[in-house]
Amino acid sequence: MKTLFTLTLSGITFLLLFLFGPAPTAEKRFEQPGIVQHPLNIDTPDQRRFVKVDLVKGKFTEPTEMAVLPNLDILVAQRRGEIMLYKQQSRTLKEVLKLDVYFKTTVSNVNAEEGLLGIAPDPNFAANQYIYVFYSPFKTSVNRLSRFKLVNDRINPASEKKVLEFYSQREICCHTGGSIAFGPDGLLYVSTGDNSTPFDVPKQTYVNKGYAPLDNRPGLHQYDARRSAGNTNDLRGKILRIRVNADGTYSIPDGNLFPKNEPKTKPEIYVMGDRNPYRISVDQKTGFLYWGEVGPDASADNELRGPRGYDEINQARKAGNFGWPLFIANNYPYRAFDYTNGQSGAAFDALAPVNNSPNNTGLTQLPKAEPAYIWYAYGASSEFPQVGAGGRTAMAGPVYHTKTGLNPYPAYYNGKLIIYDWVRGWVKAVSMSPEGDYLGMEPFLSNISLSAPIDMELGPDGKLYVLEYGKGWFTKNPDAGISRIDYLKGNRPPVMEKFEVLQTSGLLPYKLLASVKANDPDGDALTYVWSLGKGVKKTTNKPELEYTFTKAGEYPVSVKVVDASGAAVSSNVVPVFAGNEQPKIDIQLSGNKSFYFPGIPVDYKVLVSDKGAAVHKNRVYISSTYTEGLDLAGAQLGHQEAAQTLVGKSLMLKADCSTCHKIAATSIGPAFTRVSAKYQQNNKAVTYLSGKVMKGSSGVWGEVPMPAHATMKETEVRQIVEWIMSLAAKASGAPSLPMQGKIVPPATVNTNKPVLSLKATYADMGMAGVRSLSSTSVVNLRSNVIDVKDITDISQFSRRDISGEIELLLPKNTGWIKLKQIDLKGITSFLPQVKTMAQEVDYEVEMKLDNQNGVSVGKGLLSGKSIAVDAVADGKLHDVFITFKGTTKDIKERPLLQEVVLKGKGSK
Repeated sequence: MKTLFTLTLSGITFLLLFLFGPAPTAEKRFEQPGIVQHPLNIDTPDQRRFVKVDLVKGKFTEPTEMAVLPNLDILVAQRRGEIMLYKQQSRTLKEVLKLDVYFKTTVSNVNAEEGLLGIAPDPNFAANQYIYVFYSPFKTSVNRLSRFKLVNDRINPASEKKVLEFYSQREICCHTGGSIAFGPDGLLYVSTGDNSTPFDVPKQTYVNKGYAPLDNRPGLHQYDARRSAGNTNDLRGKILRIRVNADGTYSIPDGNLFPKNEPKTKPEIYVMGDRNPYRISVDQKTGFLYWGEVGPDASADNELRGPRGYDEINQARKAGNFGWPLFIANNYPYRAFDYTNGQSGAAFDALAPVNNSPNNTGLTQLPKAEPAYIWYAYGASSEFPQVGAGGRTAMAGPVYHTKTGLNPYPAYYNGKLIIYDWVRGWVKAVSMSPEGDYLGMEPFLSNISLSAPIDMELGPDGKLYVLEYGKGWFTKNPDAGISRIDYLKGNRPPVMEKFEVLQTSGLLPYKLLASVKANDPDGDALTYVWSLGKGVKKTTNKPELEYTFTKAGEYPVSVKVVDASGAAVSSNVVPVFAGNEQPKIDIQLSGNKSFYFPGIPVDYKVLVSDKGAAVHKNRVYISSTYTEGLDLAGAQLGHQEAAQTLVGKSLMLKADCSTCHKIAATSIGPAFTRVSAKYQQNNKAVTYLSGKVMKGSSGVWGEVPMPAHATMKETEVRQIVEWIMSLAAKASGAPSLPMQGKIVPPATVNTNKPVLSLKATYADMGMAGVRSLSSTSVVNLRSNVIDVKDITDISQFSRRDISGEIELLLPKNTGWIKLKQIDLKGITSFLPQVKTMAQEVDYEVEMKLDNQNGVSVGKGLLSGKSIAVDAVADGKLHDVFITFKGTTKDIKERPLLQEVVLKGKGSK
């Protein structure tokens, strides 16, 4: 079972889980022959026919693994020691056993991952009622596999038979594994973590930095995974395989990794070289073992240390060594490292790996390393692009097989491996050859939203059951639960496209205007059930609602759309506020509303109104910054206005930051309110924290690192951070800029940050019974120098990438580029900058409004000189087409357009 607590090691993400790529200098060094992607003839069943049926929700505290019983009752292990029983017929949940487990350290800022970790029913449960449990008893520093008996919905603690146990170092973090599975031959498999600390040794010069923990200095055993995962004489960092006898003892089956009497080995070992084999599963037809391996956090390859971190999906057709901590992914090798002087040794040899750590009590010469089946890092994967990018926590199994008379899902999925990721939230179906070779993967359950899926099991009814941990750490999550996946062969539920509340706040009486856009795949008539908070529900036959609130307060509003057969889909919840209307804030500019010009002041004025209340100017915060831009086809240039509570917060929720952070409660990362409070007095907090999110950080809130999020857009990161900072904002804070003033752009523009963003936020004082509301107004002005890499709307131009620089090859005859929805106020001329070739060529250049045949406002020759533009004073935004017409015959070497410079009065 996964250890939720360094799932963080590959799963943790402080805001939005979209991370980086490899260091370019080390990329080639770790290139090895990759997976062969076989072409697939895919005709995927309609994913909309898969529906999630919630069985129980919001009643679990840190669920870890589940066992679906023959009568479809479900046992759930909770990390703090409870075994819960869900009764299928009565739909009730109750506790059947409470084990005294070690689940919390006494060391500050060190999270224990131990506890009650795994559970599985005996293959012959219907006859013997045996349940197997993997847990960490409180009084003894061991991890233990025990057998209990479930009788009359109770587990008597006296029925315990201790099957197997082994030493586990405590008061440290991390990696316990703990997942239990049975093979078709009745053999029991149990996974164990490497019981090693992946973080840096405090106050040391040479540290781990997220690579393989190989520190063998005296007293630092916890930082050396060679003592466990790489040790043939230790049961940690392994997947064990045994046959449990009727009396609760066990025997060793043939085919494990080491002979039964070989010195310095443990015969229970089936797979060694595991870091954190969090979820395991055995194919009930082939007997192949699958598991998800949660990997380390290094974000880039390093020539002195080895490869970046990867998560793995692994397959074992026979016993083997899967490499950790000497190898990872496709057998990418780490290097020996001397933590006393920072010197690197040779890379480890996958064909003849050697464990020469003084902490190793097993064989020095290890079995050859086996490569991973599927592997992926934080960044995008070239081998497996379908997995995406971001935080990661790989999970594996089960393999779906059709059975005679029991086929709840299309036969298309017969023999496919189901894999999923706890952090990314996706589920994939992996196609394999009859021999088990990887062929490809595709989305599965893509229309279903899951909250940190931690276990998936096939029930005796052939259906997939999902255990969701919920999006929060070390707590009882409202979205934790058990669900069943059904496939609707007949009627399908409605599909909701959009749910909207026209105005989310207002003074009393507050009239709510809500609407929903939905359709039914089968053409059924729809009914709309509106939830308005405090138990109030309204039903309509139209997709809209008017309702008046007469009492002040915050109300959660949602809608459920139901078809004629009772199938339904529910919206997200939108909070509305009765008794306080959201303030309005506006930024007015006197000049151009699309562009700024170097050295030319931008005159602005901020206006604030708050219906029903006085405006407190000391609660206005105004800032300006230069940030990265977007291409002109998708840029949000000019004036943007939105509620602060709906912009940064919605981006945070979309990015799935809630996996590791709560607004006010402690999780694996600090509460957003604590972050906000910590940096309230820092006037550069937004820039500082945005940099932390983009580049990664460690040691600020404990030893768990925050990975980099280099693939996120800086503008969105800033919006998220600004929302976080608003949570503890003080009314007495002075605005960083005055309500009216001038901003003078620098003479030289930073081409990496060409957008000037002027932002004003106002938070009101709240009203009786309603909290403070805030609004934000943003004006984005782009540099007047437009690089062609940002121009995506082109005709008859050819895009060229020359040494990383994007240029546009001019057309042979006639073509155009388009600048979408820009303001031409104050624009007096424009200059197309080109790189000319050896041949002398002539082009006529013309600027036209709204389409390529529109009104001409400027015309001239491509001569390296500015072309005058007629004044455009209609106050509108226009699509601007710049046409190029070649007048030279037989052009062999056409010029390359590099940028377009718009000039205003006084600009150079």
